[in-house]
Amino acid sequence: MQAIIKPEPTVLVIFGAKGDLTMRKLAPALYNLYLDGWLPEKVAIIGVSHHDINQEQFFGLLKDGVNQFSRSGKPEEGKWNEFTALWSYFKADFTNTEAYKNLASQLNYYDQEWGVRANRLFYLSVAPQFIEPITINIGNSHIATDCARDRIVVEKPFGRDLKTARDLNQLLAKSFSESQIYRIDHYLGKETVQNILAFRFANALFEPIWNRNYIDYVQITVAEQVGVEQRGNYYDKSGALRDMIQNHLLQLMCIIAMEPPVSFEANEIRNRKVDVLHALRKINREEIHKYAVRGQYGAGWIEGKKVQGYREEKGVHPQSNTETFAAVKFFIDNWRWQGVPFYVRTGKHMQGKFSAITVQFRPVPHQAFPTTVTENMLPNRLILHIQPEMSIRLRFQAKRPGLSMTLNPVDMVFDYGDYTTESPEAYETLLLDVMQGDATLFMRADQVEAAWAAIMPILEIWESRPSLEFPNYTAGMWGPENAEALVARDGHNWAMVSSLNGHSKEKEKV
Repeated sequence: MQAIIKPEPTVLVIFGAKGDLTMRKLAPALYNLYLDGWLPEKVAIIGVSHHDINQEQFFGLLKDGVNQFSRSGKPEEGKWNEFTALWSYFKADFTNTEAYKNLASQLNYYDQEWGVRANRLFYLSVAPQFIEPITINIGNSHIATDCARDRIVVEKPFGRDLKTARDLNQLLAKSFSESQIYRIDHYLGKETVQNILAFRFANALFEPIWNRNYIDYVQITVAEQVGVEQRGNYYDKSGALRDMIQNHLLQLMCIIAMEPPVSFEANEIRNRKVDVLHALRKINREEIHKYAVRGQYGAGWIEGKKVQGYREEKGVHPQSNTETFAAVKFFIDNWRWQGVPFYVRTGKHMQGKFSAITVQFRPVPHQAFPTTVTENMLPNRLILHIQPEMSIRLRFQAKRPGLSMTLNPVDMVFDYGDYTTESPEAYETLLLDVMQGDATLFMRADQVEAAWAAIMPILEIWESRPSLEFPNYTAGMWGPENAEALVARDGHNWAMVSSLNGHSKEKEKV
């Protein structure tokens, strides 16, 4: 990624500007970019929505979002007035061609006012069914014809299977070149995820051992303590495999497993990521049960509070076959990773909330110390914490202080909490990258399709063969028993992380 410079004149058009994403993520991110001086000198933000509200009401909604979700806290009145002066709002039917003529007039106005052709960014914060009419109308109105300056940002879900993802890619390609399309995955904008690239490729220490000769297995966990909350209607059509593994977890795996890039140019990074997806071992449909486990939570207790089962959630079918937990074992068939299992898992209403990548190294090849002094000896382990803790922990062996030779595992820690500068939110990073035209952290069409291809055998089997066990784990647990068996068959167990007094301590689950 290139060094950040202030973007050129920019007009950002947000379709679905009254929606939840704008309130919770986009408005707070843009406000923080404004406070920190990263927005362009000449910038305008146009909110487009079908809701019949006036501009004052719209600004009130934006302020509520910033008050609740901005890392900088409630805005100071003067700064807020300066920020809202950058915004305008107009009501529009996304399917009405006249609305795009009005939008074209507004875009042309800014070009004339500023004396320069501004970058035009179209952010689709809308339900999937509106992507097609918006994209077609943008193309037909010729308001995004400059491949170097005009960009479209598309939120997930990017399709619901391989076919629909391909169809969506073809639709976007009718109005935009691939270089203009920014498929956003907010996980890749997290500070700790970006730091994995620096950790791997800015240090000579780890690359020589980053392969099958030294690494035993890799685990990627994204555990959520919350249930589906108010998203039952959406989630019941999606599930954990689609909602998390197809995009977030596979992208994390790509960063861990990719070959060293020649440069940090966007397409070079994305080429290396898609190489990983193409190298994933194809899973035989009749052996899905050996590689993938699904689960659905039942009623239970979370932090002393009774919670209902998934099938009792609002918007969920009472006999739903949708999984709220998924764990998959992948193999990457190339020279670097042959035979090394990559275990990924994610779930709702689990015992705790954490996202982490665990790299487990092989035991030492020869044990020179007597067993009496190595009873606590464990293989080296690297844990890359993504959230809520943001840190890197390396476990190694050291002598315990004293006259006797006794070995103990100890941690060497890099903690983002030690910085006095607050880390930006993921959407701040990604929005700035879109303004800069840096596509490094965004998915390309072939990446999306390769990720869908990797999970399609699992998805098709799960949908064609309803589970007779659901619900098969109690809310507040770590998932179904079969998830333990998935790794236990290989002689491993899931590495768990707990938080104690603000400091994370590793523990083995037994």
